[in-house]
Amino acid sequence: MSTAKYKRVLIKISGEALAGGKGSGLDFEVLSRLSGVIKKCVDIGVQVGIVVGGGNIWRGVKDGAGKIDRARSDHMGMLGTAINALALADVLEQHDLDVRVQTAIEMSAFAEPYIRLKAISHLNKGRVVVFGCGTGSPYMSTDTAAVLRAVEINAEIILFAKNIDGVYDSDPAKNPEAKRYDRITFDEILEKHLGVMDSTAASMANDNNMPMLVFGVKTPETILEAIKGEKVGTLVVSSR
Repeated sequence: MSTAKYKRVLIKISGEALAGGKGSGLDFEVLSRLSGVIKKCVDIGVQVGIVVGGGNIWRGVKDGAGKIDRARSDHMGMLGTAINALALADVLEQHDLDVRVQTAIEMSAFAEPYIRLKAISHLNKGRVVVFGCGTGSPYMSTDTAAVLRAVEINAEIILFAKNIDGVYDSDPAKNPEAKRYDRITFDEILEKHLGVMDSTAASMANDNNMPMLVFGVKTPETILEAIKGEKVGTLVVSSR
């Protein structure tokens, strides 16, 4: 019998999380641990969609700033997310999961184009769907892509897996006195400029009443704990 609180979830995994302690590139031990936990989630009946970031390979805003055109730099970042999506898909398959990669930019030689109803069909069949290339448009972050895909596939919640274990009132890396919120609204995140996600993602989640759980992924088992409804990280909710 399933012990899951949620039937369908969207997991956002940052590129930095996939790099582990390396800082860049891919840490396959991290990918394997993540895949093992996702396998446990699927085994208890949870439908899983995943949006991957690309910051371990290329961050469009940061890495290209002042050097190349912003749109082209963002396109390079999308290619980074495609690399991450393919790597994660392969490791998930090694854990006996049925996986489909869908990309917002057509790359038909090795991934399906993103089609909403096809993604939902895959989920209904128990397949994990990994979404790459963000929204397919420059000037949009993968945070925004995660909210967009979550709304489109009718996910119940976004599990926002980061290198930090929740939302804080200031940067805990700079302020040892920073306090973590157990619960906060998207409006508060915007008003206080907390920077845990970009403003477009926060506004879209708020407008569509899409809750988000922000937690650390250094211990991948936290994903399973979150799906079971255990108290982890920070719950972000709409104020509407």
